[in-house]
Amino acid sequence: MSFDITVSGAAGEAVERIVPQLVSDLVASRIAGQDASLWGPDAEEEAAKRLGWTEAVVISEPLVDDIIALRDKLHAEGVDHVVLGGMGGSSLAPEVITRTAGVELTVLDATSPGQVLAALGDRLKTSVLVVSSKSGSTVETDSQRRVYEKAFHDAGIDPIERIVVVTDPGSPLDKSAREAGYRVFNADPNVGGRYSALTAFGLVPSGLAGVDIAALLEEASSVSGRLAVDRADNPGLVLGAAIAGTRPLKDKLGIVSDGTYIVGFADWAEQLIAESTGKLGKGILPVVLDVNSAELSEDLPDLQIVRLVESARATEEVEEGEIEISGTLGAQILVWEYAVAVAGRLLGINPFDQPDVESAKIATRGLLDSRPEPAPAAFVADGIEVRGTADVVAGIDTVGAAIDALLAKLGPDGYVSIQAYVDRVANPELAQLRDLMAAKCGRPVTFGWGPRFLHSTGQFHKGGPAVGVFLQLTATESVDLEIPDRPFTFGQLIQAQAAGDASVLAEHGRPVLTLTLTDVVKNIRSIAAALN
Repeated sequence: MSFDITVSGAAGEAVERIVPQLVSDLVASRIAGQDASLWGPDAEEEAAKRLGWTEAVVISEPLVDDIIALRDKLHAEGVDHVVLGGMGGSSLAPEVITRTAGVELTVLDATSPGQVLAALGDRLKTSVLVVSSKSGSTVETDSQRRVYEKAFHDAGIDPIERIVVVTDPGSPLDKSAREAGYRVFNADPNVGGRYSALTAFGLVPSGLAGVDIAALLEEASSVSGRLAVDRADNPGLVLGAAIAGTRPLKDKLGIVSDGTYIVGFADWAEQLIAESTGKLGKGILPVVLDVNSAELSEDLPDLQIVRLVESARATEEVEEGEIEISGTLGAQILVWEYAVAVAGRLLGINPFDQPDVESAKIATRGLLDSRPEPAPAAFVADGIEVRGTADVVAGIDTVGAAIDALLAKLGPDGYVSIQAYVDRVANPELAQLRDLMAAKCGRPVTFGWGPRFLHSTGQFHKGGPAVGVFLQLTATESVDLEIPDRPFTFGQLIQAQAAGDASVLAEHGRPVLTLTLTDVVKNIRSIAAALN
């Protein structure tokens, strides 16, 4: 079997109660048949344009030979370093696909000037840039394309030979890229970004990097028949019921990699689940955990654990109350896509829109247009500039006290979101703060690198249940980088993205604490000490 799932406890009860109804309602075959009415009349117009992922394997198979041919051509020219400029599903899917296959892909889903400069300085003469965007209007991806075009020109390299575009047919990027002479791969326009892993968005960068993408599609194909049949053992129905049907709803979903060969799957699933379900005050919050995470020993009533294991583990007794899954990467991708669509029906939301993502983009654009001076810090301690909503920073004068004030706003069903608008390649140790925070507060803690999480969990933070508290980490950049033909720099862009999102969260009544680090290494130690 390419996919196995075992459920127990509340998840098992949900499966026994809900799956027979899903079978009677022909939900599986209706998803496979692209029945847009499954999610109610309010969702029907959007769903009618977003169900192409059910046919992704068949539609994508003709792309494989073209992708391999381009890879061979580039290798013959000495070009063997693939850089991906993309956000959300356009970057997260290729990242898990290439990491699992053990091939190199530089994923540039960042606006930190230091991170962009590091990518530009890494083997430019043997690099190809894949620009992935449904429309091409995404500010991060557009900025990355512009700076790479200039870098190639400055190095005496024709960008037409080194930039490959993946976009929807007829999009503004499709038209401009073809007019300029770039190689363009079109994806199915009837697939949303977070469901695009098995389309050109997942396959082009992964295939150019060296992944056996035909095998990936075969893995997905091996489970597609099971997913389309209205049966009680349909893994998409079982997983959808298990994650969205518990009573009361366990609306935090801890995803633990525990022996699976797949690398980084939870980061991709996080985006799929959070952006699809977090709206109308409802949703399932994915929490990326490891086997030693503090949440696993807290026995939290609203936390459902999903454990990703190797196939040999599937026959052993599952931990009571957990969901245990094994499977190949291609099969996992397709099953989770079906399951999240099922979860949307159970939650009563439209899993294919993202109504609150645009708010942060609008706030960012406003700040880039006006570029006001940063709001003065409430105080500075240990070289850390402290800002935040009044309910967090008023009357406070130490970083530890500010963190305590933030956590005082954390309710019994709440969560903490740590958001780091910092160069993630140069400062991976920042992610360690997640475990320290979880141990301190005893509640689920998510960690996201900005701005990439804005295209992922950002929807849930604004549109989901209003129970989160937010710790933003920003940095004073020691370097900056101009964006060709744009009136702002990468440093100004990332600052505007952080400030814009903080303002939107505050408008939604969410408590926000922003710590601006002037010496990242030293300041991390100070924050860690405060959490300890």
